[in-house]
Amino acid sequence: MSSSVSVAAEWDLLSDRFYRRITVYSPLPWSSPAASASGSGGSGGVVGRLDLSTHIVATAPFGGPIAAVRDDSKIVQLHSEPSRRRLLLFSSSGHPIASSPWPPQLPRLHSLAFSSSLNLIALLSDGSLLRFRLPDLKPNPNSSPVPLLPPASGGVADAAFWGGGVAVLTEDNRVVVTTDIEAADPHPREFPDPGVGQDEQVLCMAVVEPQFVMSGSPEILLAVGDRVLAVDEDGVQTLGEELEIGPVQKMAVSPNGKLLAAFSHDGRLLVIPTDFSRIIFEYECDSALPPDQIAWCGLDSVLLYWSEVLLMVGPNGDPVQYNYDEPIKLIPECDGVRILSNSSMEFLHRVPDSTTLIFGIGSMSPAALLYDARDHYDKQSAKAYDNYQLISSSLPEAIEACIDAAGHEFDVSRQHTLLRAATYGLAFCSRFPHERFQEMCKMLRVLNAVRDPQTGMPLTIQQYKLLTAPVLIGRLINANHHLLALRISEYLNLNPEVVIMHWACEKITASAAIPDTVLLGGLLDKLRLCKGISYAAVAAHADNSGRRKLAAMLVDHESQSSKQIPLLLSIDEQDKALSKAVESGDTDLVYLVLFHIWQKVAIEKSAPLDFFGVINARPLARDLFIAHARHSKHEVLKDFFLTTGRLQDAAFLLLKESRELERNPMASKGSPLHGLQIRLIEQAHRLFAETKEHIFESKASEEHAKLLRSQHELEVSTKQAIFVGSSVSDTIKTCIAMGNERAALKVKSEFKVPDKRWYWLKSCALATVGNWDALEKFSKEKRPPGGYKPFVEACIDAGQKTEALKYIPKLTDPRERSEAYARIKMAKEAAEAASQVKDSDELFGRLKLTLAQNTAAASIFDTLRDRLSFQGTY
Repeated sequence: MSSSVSVAAEWDLLSDRFYRRITVYSPLPWSSPAASASGSGGSGGVVGRLDLSTHIVATAPFGGPIAAVRDDSKIVQLHSEPSRRRLLLFSSSGHPIASSPWPPQLPRLHSLAFSSSLNLIALLSDGSLLRFRLPDLKPNPNSSPVPLLPPASGGVADAAFWGGGVAVLTEDNRVVVTTDIEAADPHPREFPDPGVGQDEQVLCMAVVEPQFVMSGSPEILLAVGDRVLAVDEDGVQTLGEELEIGPVQKMAVSPNGKLLAAFSHDGRLLVIPTDFSRIIFEYECDSALPPDQIAWCGLDSVLLYWSEVLLMVGPNGDPVQYNYDEPIKLIPECDGVRILSNSSMEFLHRVPDSTTLIFGIGSMSPAALLYDARDHYDKQSAKAYDNYQLISSSLPEAIEACIDAAGHEFDVSRQHTLLRAATYGLAFCSRFPHERFQEMCKMLRVLNAVRDPQTGMPLTIQQYKLLTAPVLIGRLINANHHLLALRISEYLNLNPEVVIMHWACEKITASAAIPDTVLLGGLLDKLRLCKGISYAAVAAHADNSGRRKLAAMLVDHESQSSKQIPLLLSIDEQDKALSKAVESGDTDLVYLVLFHIWQKVAIEKSAPLDFFGVINARPLARDLFIAHARHSKHEVLKDFFLTTGRLQDAAFLLLKESRELERNPMASKGSPLHGLQIRLIEQAHRLFAETKEHIFESKASEEHAKLLRSQHELEVSTKQAIFVGSSVSDTIKTCIAMGNERAALKVKSEFKVPDKRWYWLKSCALATVGNWDALEKFSKEKRPPGGYKPFVEACIDAGQKTEALKYIPKLTDPRERSEAYARIKMAKEAAEAASQVKDSDELFGRLKLTLAQNTAAASIFDTLRDRLSFQGTY
């Protein structure tokens, strides 16, 4: 049990719980005077000894990197460092990652912080944000500082960051908050005025993060005099007056947002709920001076740091004091606190219960006995079996405790020892799930790999579970640890696509001197390791890096047309993009390419002949272009038809345009649109005339244009817009109705209207206007070529029975005469005329239906039909 005693000797008892301080990395590389760093983009330079007391330092949670820049508000003795300030980036193990000159001519730096996605955020004294990209520390695109504060606010007095946002207290005691510090426009909001008097001062501030507030908005706590103000977007609330906690000098919110640690002016440390309902715990410190830093260590203790003294206070019992002869920075984590000093990185946390059961002094728990049994087994001692017999009923719990304790250890040899103890128990316990042991081994292999000083991510198992493996892999690739990220992805059966793609993009960026063909071979060797990887994304990065030839070669390997074609268009490979789109059969992609090419033609104001030639050679693209252009781009489509020799299609398109002009409301007012319409039809006639297959269309177009011209002349002469758009027959009837028979005869002559049709048109026109004398005179001019039926029909349609009787007797066909008498309700005469028709049964039936309402007429028809039937029978 001596090993257990040595392990427990490293622990410190606070209340009824043990805590331990683990040295994770020591010494840190930057603690050497000869330390140097070379930046990712050739921006390296001598870093020298990093002194936390003379630098503004930012640390990222979950074992993230450390950023530092010299504090220009302090007088610093320079050793081997350059006089110009540099922004430095280190891993948690102190290994330099990058360094970059601090941008000149900026307002004074107030504070640095990391966002939740590990972008470095600099808050300047004027309240503007400057963002840097990791790992090369290059300012993000549009790198000018983004202002947060309103004008005349006086600058930054204090600020508090959390994962996605920042709360700024201005010098005139206003609160400005943004919840998205990584957005191009962070949309800062000014919260209600806290009402701090002119003679009052805000002593400190803290933030309750949005996820712990019911409203979803951060709550800002301001210590002002004897009270604490809670400021949110809805208003200001005064807290703590009834508790009489006095002026608060320092505050820190617990990781779960429920508790607040407050250091008062009289040296008391108070732990109270964030609603200030009561004092949960109170401890009087030896010093009334406010600590430099205050932080929670998990949920069970609070750390207070003064120069050279770190005090850990728990709910009961005496505090634990640690002494440091160098400045430190407290880095709160979900399960403890990392302690960064000039020379080391430590982790202070509560000892897990499983570890206490095994290594606690005098512990006789089943887990401790199992651990001891393995030790005896290795020594080939019979006591191993004796221990087993003592814990046989509690063996699963003992195995679980050994596995869990191994997961919380940083020391690899101790992990092995605990896992060996677990395997010893597994040999006697078949009911314990072996998957639990395998899962822990996997997690420990991953954790040990990332904890290596060259990687420098001192994650605990609890942090790893909260972070998740995919996020860890993302952090590794962002730190350019691609090989390790790939091995972890393969080991955990995760898709390595994101790793390989990121590596390929970084390889392209860093290989400016390597020829495209050589670089392509190296990229393809790795990209082929992942089936289904997006070559288009890598090609897009190559194009953005100015390597268009490499991008064109890469995109040829992309299997998804939806990703390949847009990139081909972006690198001016339109012809290839169209071919790929046609091959895919996706009409949306074909349209995408067509619109892109045509837009480029329009912007460059170049001749579209090349475009027409490209699409005409591809039937699918051609048909889709024609279908779209018919609805919107008639001129373009007409040019396409003419260019490709499709004259008849161009002619039909011209006719369509002429019809659209005809429907234009302006066309009915005798406007110049008629002239344009005529020209369009004449153009169509000429195009039809050049093809042997469209003789009819050519003749029809010619006649149509001639008719429109005649109608336009009539409208001009009569000053009435009633002719255009009507037929030849309607034009003649309109002229006759207006008394302009000369114009009607001219139209008859021009369009070779037959005499038979002329008689019909003139009769109808004269009857329409009621000019019965002219109609009678017209009937007597000469014998009508088609008989007198046009005169009869015109009179009957006009409802003029008397006029109709002048012409019905002149009808030579008894069937026509009978039907005419029937239409004017003269049944007897209709019957007599019908009797002269052979096979008159069908006619009698039709006439009877015509005069169905006239009973006497029906009787006449029946009598006459019976008589005719009798005569025929006889």
